Amino acid sequence: MAKIAKRIAANAAKVDRLKKYPLVEAVALAKETATTKFDSSIELHFHLGIDTKKSDQQVRGSLMLPHGTGKTKKVVAFVPANLEKDAKEAGADLIGTEEVINQIKTTGKCDFEVAVATPEVMKNLAAIAKTLGQKGLMPNPKDGTVTTDIKKTIMNLKKGMASYKNDDSGNLHFIVGKASFEAKDLLENIQSAVETVKRAKPETTKGTFILSVTLSSSMGPGIKLAI
Repeated sequence: MAKIAKRIAANAAKVDRLKKYPLVEAVALAKETATTKFDSSIELHFHLGIDTKKSDQQVRGSLMLPHGTGKTKKVVAFVPANLEKDAKEAGADLIGTEEVINQIKTTGKCDFEVAVATPEVMKNLAAIAKTLGQKGLMPNPKDGTVTTDIKKTIMNLKKGMASYKNDDSGNLHFIVGKASFEAKDLLENIQSAVETVKRAKPETTKGTFILSVTLSSSMGPGIKLAI
Protein backbone atom coordinates (compact mmCIF):
# COMPACT_ATOMS: atom_id res chain seq x y z
CA MET A 1 0.00 0.00 0.00
CA ALA A 2 2.86 2.37 0.78
CA LYS A 3 4.29 1.93 -2.71
CA ILE A 4 0.95 2.90 -4.29
CA ALA A 5 0.65 6.00 -2.10
CA LYS A 6 4.20 7.01 -2.98
CA ARG A 7 3.53 6.70 -6.71
CA ILE A 8 0.31 8.69 -6.47
CA ALA A 9 2.02 11.43 -4.46
CA ALA A 10 4.88 11.60 -6.96
CA ASN A 11 2.48 12.00 -9.87
CA ALA A 12 0.40 14.61 -8.05
CA ALA A 13 3.55 16.66 -7.42
CA LYS A 14 4.03 17.01 -11.17
CA VAL A 15 0.74 18.88 -11.58
CA ASP A 16 0.01 22.44 -10.49
CA ARG A 17 -3.57 22.28 -9.21
CA LEU A 18 -4.06 26.03 -9.67
CA LYS A 19 -2.91 26.10 -13.27
CA LYS A 20 -5.00 25.58 -16.39
CA TYR A 21 -2.84 23.76 -18.91
CA PRO A 22 -2.84 24.15 -22.70
CA LEU A 23 -4.02 20.94 -24.38
CA VAL A 24 -0.64 19.86 -25.72
CA GLU A 25 1.00 20.25 -22.31
CA ALA A 26 -1.92 18.56 -20.54
CA VAL A 27 -1.80 15.51 -22.82
CA ALA A 28 1.94 15.13 -22.21
CA LEU A 29 1.35 15.32 -18.45
CA ALA A 30 -1.51 12.81 -18.57
CA LYS A 31 0.71 10.32 -20.39
CA GLU A 32 3.61 10.98 -18.00
CA THR A 33 1.47 10.40 -14.92
CA ALA A 34 -0.11 7.21 -16.32
CA THR A 35 2.15 4.92 -14.31
CA THR A 36 -0.16 1.98 -13.65
CA LYS A 37 0.97 -1.50 -14.66
CA PHE A 38 -1.93 -1.68 -17.13
CA ASP A 39 -2.57 0.57 -20.13
CA SER A 40 -4.39 3.41 -18.37
CA SER A 41 -7.46 5.01 -19.84
CA ILE A 42 -7.24 8.74 -20.47
CA GLU A 43 -10.36 10.42 -19.13
CA LEU A 44 -11.96 13.78 -19.79
CA HIS A 45 -14.31 15.30 -17.21
CA PHE A 46 -16.61 18.29 -17.76
CA HIS A 47 -18.40 20.27 -15.05
CA LEU A 48 -21.36 22.01 -16.66
CA GLY A 49 -23.40 25.05 -15.67
CA ILE A 50 -26.77 23.36 -16.08
CA ASP A 51 -29.77 22.86 -13.83
CA THR A 52 -29.94 19.07 -13.67
CA LYS A 53 -33.45 19.21 -12.22
CA LYS A 54 -34.79 20.61 -15.49
CA SER A 55 -35.43 18.04 -18.21
CA ASP A 56 -34.72 20.55 -20.97
CA GLN A 57 -31.18 21.08 -19.66
CA GLN A 58 -30.10 17.45 -19.74
CA VAL A 59 -27.01 16.91 -21.92
CA ARG A 60 -26.84 13.54 -23.66
CA GLY A 61 -25.91 12.09 -27.02
CA SER A 62 -23.29 9.98 -28.73
CA LEU A 63 -19.79 10.71 -29.94
CA MET A 64 -17.58 8.99 -32.48
CA LEU A 65 -13.97 9.77 -31.58
CA PRO A 66 -11.52 10.06 -34.51
CA HIS A 67 -9.20 7.42 -33.03
CA GLY A 68 -11.65 5.45 -30.88
CA THR A 69 -11.35 4.86 -27.15
CA GLY A 70 -8.98 1.91 -27.24
CA LYS A 71 -11.65 -0.24 -25.65
CA THR A 72 -14.02 -2.67 -27.36
CA LYS A 73 -17.43 -2.89 -25.70
CA LYS A 74 -19.63 -5.96 -25.51
CA VAL A 75 -22.80 -5.19 -27.47
CA VAL A 76 -26.22 -6.84 -27.33
CA ALA A 77 -28.65 -6.25 -30.22
CA PHE A 78 -32.40 -6.42 -29.71
CA VAL A 79 -33.60 -6.88 -33.27
CA PRO A 80 -36.26 -8.78 -35.20
CA ALA A 81 -35.30 -12.21 -36.55
CA ASN A 82 -34.69 -10.93 -40.09
CA LEU A 83 -31.94 -8.58 -38.80
CA GLU A 84 -30.12 -11.02 -36.53
CA LYS A 85 -27.66 -11.98 -39.27
CA ASP A 86 -26.87 -8.30 -40.01
CA ALA A 87 -26.31 -7.63 -36.31
CA LYS A 88 -23.93 -10.57 -35.96
CA GLU A 89 -21.99 -9.59 -39.10
CA ALA A 90 -21.63 -6.05 -37.75
CA GLY A 91 -20.04 -7.40 -34.56
CA ALA A 92 -22.86 -7.86 -32.03
CA ASP A 93 -21.66 -10.12 -29.23
CA LEU A 94 -25.15 -11.17 -28.24
CA ILE A 95 -28.61 -11.19 -29.84
CA GLY A 96 -31.39 -10.12 -27.48
CA THR A 97 -33.70 -13.06 -28.08
CA GLU A 98 -36.77 -13.80 -25.96
CA GLU A 99 -34.62 -16.24 -24.01
CA VAL A 100 -32.06 -13.51 -23.24
CA ILE A 101 -34.82 -11.10 -22.19
CA ASN A 102 -36.31 -13.70 -19.85
CA GLN A 103 -32.88 -14.42 -18.39
CA ILE A 104 -32.31 -10.73 -17.63
CA LYS A 105 -35.81 -10.51 -16.13
CA THR A 106 -35.16 -13.51 -13.89
CA THR A 107 -31.59 -12.82 -12.77
CA GLY A 108 -31.33 -9.05 -13.11
CA LYS A 109 -27.89 -9.60 -14.64
CA CYS A 110 -26.69 -8.01 -17.89
CA ASP A 111 -23.64 -9.58 -19.49
CA PHE A 112 -22.99 -6.67 -21.87
CA GLU A 113 -21.90 -3.02 -21.80
CA VAL A 114 -24.09 -1.50 -24.53
CA ALA A 115 -27.59 -2.36 -25.73
CA VAL A 116 -28.95 -1.37 -29.13
CA ALA A 117 -32.41 -1.92 -30.53
CA THR A 118 -34.60 -1.25 -33.53
CA PRO A 119 -37.75 0.81 -32.84
CA GLU A 120 -40.16 -2.07 -33.48
CA VAL A 121 -38.66 -4.30 -30.76
CA MET A 122 -38.53 -1.66 -28.03
CA LYS A 123 -41.91 -2.85 -26.78
CA ASN A 124 -40.33 -6.24 -26.06
CA LEU A 125 -38.01 -4.59 -23.54
CA ALA A 126 -40.84 -3.43 -21.27
CA ALA A 127 -40.33 -6.43 -19.01
CA ILE A 128 -36.67 -5.52 -18.38
CA ALA A 129 -36.88 -1.74 -18.78
CA LYS A 130 -36.38 -1.12 -15.05
CA THR A 131 -33.32 -3.38 -14.91
CA LEU A 132 -31.75 -1.83 -18.01
CA GLY A 133 -32.58 1.68 -16.82
CA GLN A 134 -30.99 1.20 -13.41
CA LYS A 135 -27.79 0.00 -15.07
CA GLY A 136 -27.78 2.80 -17.66
CA LEU A 137 -28.24 0.26 -20.45
CA MET A 138 -31.69 1.11 -21.81
CA PRO A 139 -31.50 1.87 -25.55
CA ASN A 140 -32.43 5.47 -26.30
CA PRO A 141 -32.87 7.34 -29.60
CA LYS A 142 -31.16 10.42 -28.14
CA ASP A 143 -27.82 8.62 -27.87
CA GLY A 144 -28.26 6.67 -31.08
CA THR A 145 -28.85 3.23 -29.56
CA VAL A 146 -32.40 2.99 -30.90
CA THR A 147 -31.85 2.92 -34.63
CA THR A 148 -33.15 1.67 -37.97
CA ASP A 149 -29.57 1.23 -39.21
CA ILE A 150 -28.56 -1.45 -36.75
CA LYS A 151 -25.54 -2.61 -38.76
CA LYS A 152 -23.92 0.84 -38.93
CA THR A 153 -24.65 1.55 -35.27
CA ILE A 154 -23.03 -1.67 -34.07
CA MET A 155 -20.00 -1.15 -36.29
CA ASN A 156 -19.57 2.39 -34.90
CA LEU A 157 -19.90 1.14 -31.32
CA LYS A 158 -17.20 -1.43 -31.98
CA LYS A 159 -14.98 1.31 -33.40
CA GLY A 160 -15.39 3.38 -30.26
CA MET A 161 -18.64 5.36 -30.48
CA ALA A 162 -19.53 6.39 -26.95
CA SER A 163 -22.76 7.61 -25.37
CA TYR A 164 -22.70 10.39 -22.80
CA LYS A 165 -25.17 11.80 -20.29
CA ASN A 166 -24.71 14.28 -17.48
CA ASP A 167 -24.94 12.99 -13.93
CA ASP A 168 -26.93 14.56 -11.08
CA SER A 169 -24.06 16.95 -10.33
CA GLY A 170 -23.91 18.31 -13.88
CA ASN A 171 -20.79 16.38 -14.83
CA LEU A 172 -19.92 14.55 -18.04
CA HIS A 173 -17.27 11.85 -18.24
CA PHE A 174 -15.53 10.53 -21.36
CA ILE A 175 -12.81 8.00 -22.03
CA VAL A 176 -10.82 9.60 -24.84
CA GLY A 177 -8.17 6.93 -25.36
CA LYS A 178 -5.37 5.02 -23.71
CA ALA A 179 -2.02 6.13 -22.33
CA SER A 180 -0.39 4.13 -25.14
CA PHE A 181 -2.02 6.33 -27.80
CA GLU A 182 0.14 8.78 -29.70
CA ALA A 183 -0.14 12.27 -28.23
CA LYS A 184 -1.54 13.68 -31.48
CA ASP A 185 -4.31 11.06 -31.50
CA LEU A 186 -5.28 11.86 -27.91
CA LEU A 187 -5.24 15.55 -28.77
CA GLU A 188 -7.62 15.04 -31.70
CA ASN A 189 -9.94 12.89 -29.61
CA ILE A 190 -10.06 15.51 -26.85
CA GLN A 191 -10.73 18.32 -29.31
CA SER A 192 -13.55 16.30 -30.85
CA ALA A 193 -15.11 15.68 -27.42
CA VAL A 194 -14.87 19.35 -26.43
CA GLU A 195 -16.49 20.52 -29.67
CA THR A 196 -19.26 17.94 -29.28
CA VAL A 197 -20.06 19.13 -25.76
CA LYS A 198 -20.03 22.78 -26.85
CA ARG A 199 -22.59 21.99 -29.56
CA ALA A 200 -24.74 20.13 -27.02
CA LYS A 201 -25.44 23.26 -24.96
CA PRO A 202 -29.19 23.36 -24.13
CA GLU A 203 -30.95 26.47 -25.40
CA THR A 204 -32.41 27.19 -21.97
CA THR A 205 -29.03 27.18 -20.20
CA LYS A 206 -27.98 30.62 -19.00
CA GLY A 207 -24.52 31.83 -18.06
CA THR A 208 -21.33 29.84 -18.56
CA PHE A 209 -22.04 26.38 -19.97
CA ILE A 210 -18.68 24.64 -19.52
CA LEU A 211 -17.45 25.61 -16.05
CA SER A 212 -14.34 23.43 -16.06
CA VAL A 213 -12.64 20.59 -17.93
CA THR A 214 -10.19 18.17 -16.36
CA LEU A 215 -7.98 15.53 -17.95
CA SER A 216 -6.53 12.54 -16.12
CA SER A 217 -5.27 9.01 -16.52
CA SER A 218 -6.69 6.08 -14.52
CA MET A 219 -5.63 6.70 -10.89
CA GLY A 220 -3.69 9.76 -12.08
CA PRO A 221 -3.99 13.38 -10.89
CA GLY A 222 -6.53 15.76 -12.42
CA ILE A 223 -5.09 18.26 -14.91
CA LYS A 224 -7.21 21.37 -15.47
CA LEU A 225 -7.51 22.43 -19.10
CA ALA A 226 -7.46 25.90 -20.58
CA ILE A 227 -10.48 25.48 -22.86
